[in-house]
Amino acid sequence: MDLKLTDKVALVTGTASRIGYGKAIALTLAEEGCHIISADKDIKGAEQTADEVTAKGRKALAIKVDVRNRNEVDNMVQRGLDEFGKIDILVNNAGVSSKWKPFMEMNRADWDYDIGVNLYGQMNVAQAVLPHMVSRKSGRIINTSGGQGIPGISLYGASKGAVVQWTKALAREVAPFGVIVSVYSPGLGATGLTEDDPRELESLATEHLLGRLCTPEDVGNLVAFMASEKSSYFASIFDG
Repeated sequence: MDLKLTDKVALVTGTASRIGYGKAIALTLAEEGCHIISADKDIKGAEQTADEVTAKGRKALAIKVDVRNRNEVDNMVQRGLDEFGKIDILVNNAGVSSKWKPFMEMNRADWDYDIGVNLYGQMNVAQAVLPHMVSRKSGRIINTSGGQGIPGISLYGASKGAVVQWTKALAREVAPFGVIVSVYSPGLGATGLTEDDPRELESLATEHLLGRLCTPEDVGNLVAFMASEKSSYFASIFDG
């Protein structure tokens, strides 16, 4: 299927992990013809992903950013616009977790960490890129949820649950301006976010209907479809 993404410009956050969803998303979009803005607080990892994008024949720009820092986010978006002249797609992939810990043992720093990156971070980047998309009456914003209701990562789940509700409202706000906002929940996988506890992951895998965890390739393929016109109707529907 031709997703007709050739020469689109995609900003993907959280691209540094060698086994992460962000890298797979960036590379899959590049294979579909996108130029990539590879953003992460780990600039070396972001640069590695950018190098892999250029090896596929597409243009890439690596940028160091902490999505909690609005000044850094604004600078990232402006650099992307200066380089490519447009941003067609935003994939809000950057995410963190205070790791497997009972809620009773978590402190305020844990709360601020998870919510600061997973919720406020996605809000920061979306708000920074939206004026450009609205002015062009075109754009895709794909937010990332998941991990809800799992003991040991309750803060992660709480922040990601909030992303769903925020996305529902934002989608309705900006749809009249030609910007489609959607959200997906990839499920747990053996990524850099979860590699600290492989035994817990094995247990969760056995509970899944397919008997396996989500893979970066699964996510990359889904996000590429969501970013395309092929999914324009489904990506804009929310219940309730």
